[in-house]
Amino acid sequence: MEFLHELFYFLRTRKKFWLLPLIIVLLLLASLVALTSASALAPFIYAIFLTALRKIILGISAFYHDSAAALIIDGRIVAAAQEERFTRIKQDAAFPAQAIKYVLSEAGISFDELTAVAFYDKPLLKFERLLETYHAFVPRGWRSFITAMPVWMKEKVFMKKMLRHQFRTLGATVKVPLYFPEHHLSHAASAFYPSPFESAAILTVDGVGEWATTTICYGAGNDIKILRELRFPHSPGLLYAAFTYFLGFKVNSGEYKLMGLSPYGLADAPQTIAFREKILATLVDIRNDGSILLNMDYFEFATGLKMTATPLWEALFGFPRREPESAITQAHMNLALAIQQVTEEIVVTLARTAKAITGSNHLAMAGGVALNCVANHKIKAAGIFEDIWIQPAAGDAGGALGAAYVAYHIGMEQARVFFPGDDGMQGAFLGPAYGDADIRKLLARYAAVAVHQPDFVALTQEVSAHLAGGKVVGWYHDRMEFGPRALGNRSILADPRQAAMQQQLNTKIKFRESFRPFAPAVLAEDAHHYFNDATASPYMLFTTTLKDALRTNTPADALASIYERLHLQRSAIPAVTHLDHSARIQTVHRTLHPKLWQLINCFKELTGCSVLINTSFNIRGEPVVNTPEDAWLAFMRTEMDYLVMGNYIFDRRQQPALPPELFKSFERD
Repeated sequence: MEFLHELFYFLRTRKKFWLLPLIIVLLLLASLVALTSASALAPFIYAIFLTALRKIILGISAFYHDSAAALIIDGRIVAAAQEERFTRIKQDAAFPAQAIKYVLSEAGISFDELTAVAFYDKPLLKFERLLETYHAFVPRGWRSFITAMPVWMKEKVFMKKMLRHQFRTLGATVKVPLYFPEHHLSHAASAFYPSPFESAAILTVDGVGEWATTTICYGAGNDIKILRELRFPHSPGLLYAAFTYFLGFKVNSGEYKLMGLSPYGLADAPQTIAFREKILATLVDIRNDGSILLNMDYFEFATGLKMTATPLWEALFGFPRREPESAITQAHMNLALAIQQVTEEIVVTLARTAKAITGSNHLAMAGGVALNCVANHKIKAAGIFEDIWIQPAAGDAGGALGAAYVAYHIGMEQARVFFPGDDGMQGAFLGPAYGDADIRKLLARYAAVAVHQPDFVALTQEVSAHLAGGKVVGWYHDRMEFGPRALGNRSILADPRQAAMQQQLNTKIKFRESFRPFAPAVLAEDAHHYFNDATASPYMLFTTTLKDALRTNTPADALASIYERLHLQRSAIPAVTHLDHSARIQTVHRTLHPKLWQLINCFKELTGCSVLINTSFNIRGEPVVNTPEDAWLAFMRTEMDYLVMGNYIFDRRQQPALPPELFKSFERD
């Protein structure tokens, strides 16, 4: 009966009536074959039905920031990518048409073959929140109301109609079923279903979805139950974003900078202590369970076009809001440290509550705040859970994947595909790959020059020598990463032993603030030689501290200016060691990252060091590169020395001059 139910659902949703007589004939043939001596053919014919009846779910996130598409087939991830990688518009919020085309192409299917489409939140519930918020704060927020309402009334209220229109442009001829899971349920699903845990507490923390800003859930089998929910406007994510704004960085992208700036603060300084006390006494009340109440007299994100009631903040902290790109003072660093400490307290307390109400030994996390790797380390160090797994695409892009999972496991009540001890993210290498033919097209189009080295071991030996000689290498291979981190397929690599390399990469390659830290990519089997907590960290989502034996000075040098501190020889690998001797570690596993592992191993054989700097292959203001053309243009617009794409090695000195029209003035992000 289940088989027939699936069969008729398949026919009804696709309206391919020509399939009905074919299926009847095949059913009769299968029955006949099963009764004859040729019964071995029956499983083959039945397999045809199983193939036709696959559940293929497309997940979409769009219209806020970081639009993305993800495709799962029978519970397994086939492909996922952010729209920005195709349009080259950073954090593109548009409908992810190109990302959808890619994931369908990767699976070799048309839009009409989809079982369902899932959108990552409930637009009408979000609209309800907006209306109720504006009503609650009347007359404040009228300018924001006038700005927001036309878009909502014209498009977003009619999201289903708008999506159907977009689907038709992608070739849809039938009405594929649509699912609209809540935003934080999508986050929770993205964290739990691909995790290596059979059951787990789930913590999601971000700015805001519809109403929820934080949830504690419990996942077991194919089900997720939401147990606790913190509601707008009281949001840990928006609290952190408000400080991002006040300290002169861009909301929804500058939070990384705020986290990177915080170690330059002086933890024992009276000013830092006073800042923390003012935050806790005036801006936020942290309850015993980790929930918070914000003093909305000091925030304008609920009704205004900016994050903070800036004059009140300036009076509270004693200095004006920092203008973007202006000088960074010790007061800015101390305030960054204070809010980082407060955020860590909130997140760790929430984790303790999740443990208390679920009793689980495992924690899965998602939401934008789950990308705060320093806070993640604090949870791990607190020993609350035996193990923690964080969705590598923890932000809104990952919501597309979570939405697809919700439709499959909860909407369709399908059993979970579970890999004990391993996760289902395939290293996050879920984006498009480009081969030799694409590289040869690039060579022809730009008259670029490259040497083809068919022996990959010889290639890595050559590249290792360049790295050991202080050269910077663009490293481009196989499928693109899904999420914000470059994990070895779209990376820029360099030698971490050179103290000046951090500033060189920031100013001459990435064109960004010189204080920004870089991550160490270390052979997984050697991580314990360098770091105190050397547990697996393939997605670069935890910090750890350097072994004492490798440290060459102490944080007492923090009394110098931020720029003087950048040049300190803090350790044996100073370019990946932050001021507090911490590092955002990536453990490189031979099975998960075979090409990067091979390169680092060659570097180790040459130098004795099994660590490389790994940073994303992009220029400030641009997304991570996608195509070979993206990679070559980024290579040519910077002072990178070598570019390695597949088995091709590009030497900068041999390249033709880039036409002036292809140079860009890099926007400030």
